[in-house]
Formats: sequence, structure tokens, C-alpha cells
Amino acid sequence: MTSPDVLVRVATAHGVTTLTLDSPHNRNALSTPLMTQLLAGLAEAVADDSVRVIVLDHTGPVFCSGADLKETAAAYAAGTVPAGMLGDVLAAVWECPKPVVAKVAGPARAGGLGLIAAADLAVCAREATFAFTEVRIGVIPAVISATVLPRLHPRAAAELYLTGDTFDGRRAAEIGLVTAAVPADGLDAAVAAYRDSLVRGAPGALAGAKQLLRRPPATDLRTEIAGLSTLSTGYFLSEEGREGVLAFREKRPARWVPSAGDDAASGADGDG
Repeated sequence: MTSPDVLVRVATAHGVTTLTLDSPHNRNALSTPLMTQLLAGLAEAVADDSVRVIVLDHTGPVFCSGADLKETAAAYAAGTVPAGMLGDVLAAVWECPKPVVAKVAGPARAGGLGLIAAADLAVCAREATFAFTEVRIGVIPAVISATVLPRLHPRAAAELYLTGDTFDGRRAAEIGLVTAAVPADGLDAAVAAYRDSLVRGAPGALAGAKQLLRRPPATDLRTEIAGLSTLSTGYFLSEEGREGVLAFREKRPARWVPSAGDDAASGADGDG
């Protein structure tokens, strides 16, 4: 039986670590204990060379309700609030060298949207609902803007930040908060399809591609192309690049692709 003190469950199989928010009693609110465990789970997955992909999942009907307001209210007496750790969590997900996929089966609010935006890919049920509720309790979506605003279309961001209105999964996909919105009964299959594609990527190349996606805009095209050409050559000449080209020519999986039996004994979910 899982200990009641375990708020983030960790399971690894076939190159995939699933971190499951397991605090349904407070709708998976971002309490200090939950964020501490989430950071530890992320660090463990990053350090494990067998892990290629990280999936953020949840128990209960709610993905994440945002900050733990009960904990926040209790902290007022000390003249502080526990929201500072949220920045560490968002940065850890955003900067993770391994692809992170958020699986959102239910509602997300406030800080929970920052967590979704920090993931590289996010798939939600169309029925899931979202809202930036901060202004309605007298605060602003400050910390989460670091991950949310690069994803959202500017007009949508202005509308939803200022109104606090609720929107559904379809709208979340239209404005860039999530990668895809699918019927609830197809959520598992959609996440599995992304997961199975991601584990086929070379670990170093995946990390490099993530860095490429974060590059600031170029100010000079030819200088940018020259730098990218050097970067490309380095990857082609790397051990992974040589193995990938050879595997393609030999019509076989590259050595880094997990096989179905690599860790089947763990009994955890995951298809390589």
C-alpha cells in the first residue's frame, strides 16, 4: 500500500518514468511537500540513463488546482508564502534534458497551467477545463508566466489572464497551452503514441533538439546559419550520429531504443 505521505508516485518501465501527482484530497495542489517530491522524482529520472521520456500524470479527477491556498494562508503569519518553490519546479521541467509529456485528464488551474506549459508536450481530454484564476483572488499569474507566455498567443493570454474565465481542452489546444486535445477515452492512447515516438530519439539528440527550440531569435541570418552548420556537423560526427546513420542503413533500431523486455520485471506501465 502506498504511504499517505507519498504525494508523487514514481514508476519506470521501458525507458519511461511516470511521475504521478497523487494528492487527490486537495486536488493535487502544489504544496511544499508535493513540489519537493516532484523535484526529487525529476532529478532521479534525469540521473537514470535508462530513462528517455518523463510523463507527468495524476490521480483523481483534477490534474492540479494550483497553489495550496491552505498552506499559503497558514504561512501569512510568518510574513511569507510558499510559492517560491514553484519557480524551481517550473524551471526543472522546462530545463529537463529529457522530453516531458503532461497527461491532463481533468481540470487545471493557476499554477497547474504553469506546470502544463513547462512540459514539452501536453495532451488533455477535451472535457478538461482550465483557468488563470489569480486575479479573482487578488494576485497575478507572475511565476507561471515564465513558461505560459512563450506558449500562448498574445491576444488569448490577455483575455484569459485578465478575465480569469474558464476554457476547455479544445481552446487550450487552439491557443497553444497544450499540444493536443482528444476525447477522454482516447487520452491514454494519445499519450502512448507520443511516448513511443519519443523513446526512439537518441538521448543526446533529444537534449540538443530541446536546446535548439529554446534558442533566442537570430539577429544575423548568415551568422546563425554558420553556427547551426557547425552544430549539425558535430551531431553527425558524434557517436550517436554515426550509430543512427548506420542503423538506418542496416534497417534496424538504433542501440538507444529500449526493447520491450528491458525492464518488464518492474511491473510498471509503459510500452517501449
